[in-house]
Amino acid sequence: MIRRFIAIGLIFSCVSVAWFVLGGVTSQRTHTADATLRSQVVRLWGAPQVQMPPSVTATLRVTKQVESLEEGKRIVRKVEEDLVDKVAPEGSDVQVKLDLAHRQKGLLWYATYNVTFGAAYEIVNDSAHARRFEIALPFPAKQAVFDDLQFEITGKRWTAAPASSRDRIAGTVHLEPGERIVLNVGYRSQGMDRWSYGFGEGVAEVRNFRLAMRTNFNDIDFPEDGMSPGRKERAGEGWLLNWDFKRLVSGVSITMLMPEKLQPGPLASQIVTFAPVSLLFFIVVLLTIGIVRRVDLHPMHFLFIAASFFAFHLLFAYLADQVSINAAFAIAAVTSLALTTSYLRVAFGNRFAFLAAGTAQLVYLVLFSYAFFFKGLTGLAITIGAVATLFVLMQTTARIDWNEIFARHRAATPPDPAALSVC
Repeated sequence: MIRRFIAIGLIFSCVSVAWFVLGGVTSQRTHTADATLRSQVVRLWGAPQVQMPPSVTATLRVTKQVESLEEGKRIVRKVEEDLVDKVAPEGSDVQVKLDLAHRQKGLLWYATYNVTFGAAYEIVNDSAHARRFEIALPFPAKQAVFDDLQFEITGKRWTAAPASSRDRIAGTVHLEPGERIVLNVGYRSQGMDRWSYGFGEGVAEVRNFRLAMRTNFNDIDFPEDGMSPGRKERAGEGWLLNWDFKRLVSGVSITMLMPEKLQPGPLASQIVTFAPVSLLFFIVVLLTIGIVRRVDLHPMHFLFIAASFFAFHLLFAYLADQVSINAAFAIAAVTSLALTTSYLRVAFGNRFAFLAAGTAQLVYLVLFSYAFFFKGLTGLAITIGAVATLFVLMQTTARIDWNEIFARHRAATPPDPAALSVC
């Protein structure tokens, strides 16, 4: 009996090493591919976007008298120079629509989205002089495409037609004292992972600000250094979020984190990492059932069963980037169960193969592995399963005479021929 336990332990150790290698290979495939695939997705779809408010600079040309001494004579010259001030919009009304559309590359899903942005900014010349206003809207990302780009003012014509560069679009307009205009901007674009609206570098002051964001997804999330909405309400498949400020002084931004899908690569690595725990539960349960029902399980039986467990993880790891993650899991589970039950059916009959081994494998391989699909609940699910298993085993074996069991196995063990010859 002791020799069998040692042999089963050796088989368990060898399969655990194989799982360790498979887990490392799967993790390496995931992280190596991510470094390449992420840049491809950025080029094809777009980078994370951070939209900043328009920068407004007001320029007033003044003439100054400058005195100088030349060859002992006092000379007065008139010099023109520009006085430049930064002007903040008097009001901002921003509308954002985010449509999430995940894209899969290899063993990873990327949270890509379409964004429709529109805003109206009120700009006022609050000085006593006519000034030239240069208004520039920074683009939210350099690696992005902008469709239906709008950059217009109402109540006035541009003095210089707006021109765009790699990182912004800008135009110039002259405003009389007290004159106000509304800058209307908008575009459709694409990004990935997160969308942000910033207020400038450092601590900025914002007046009469309103931002309304509509999403097509339910799982909304904000970073720790971001601002949560003041109001939110359900809107179709997603949410309508609102931020309203009369006068805001802040150094943080408004950021929406895109919800992530279950990642096939990291999930497969996690399941493979905990596979020895799954097999250990199964071996303990099957050994107990074998003792109670007097089924003579040989270490070779456990070798082939362990191989069928390993086949589950091997199939799942290499199917996850070819088909959907649920389909890959189902195919791997059915294959592994079929290997185990068809083998034990021939060895010990249908009852033991399907009711005992098949049920145990369904619980300790399939359901155990499926617990990793529920993020945040995996540890609790495994703990409950372990405690429940311990309870069932204790209740089942409470009346067993272990001395008789081990004595029976010793009696069933044939004598060593070498020992007999010595005698």
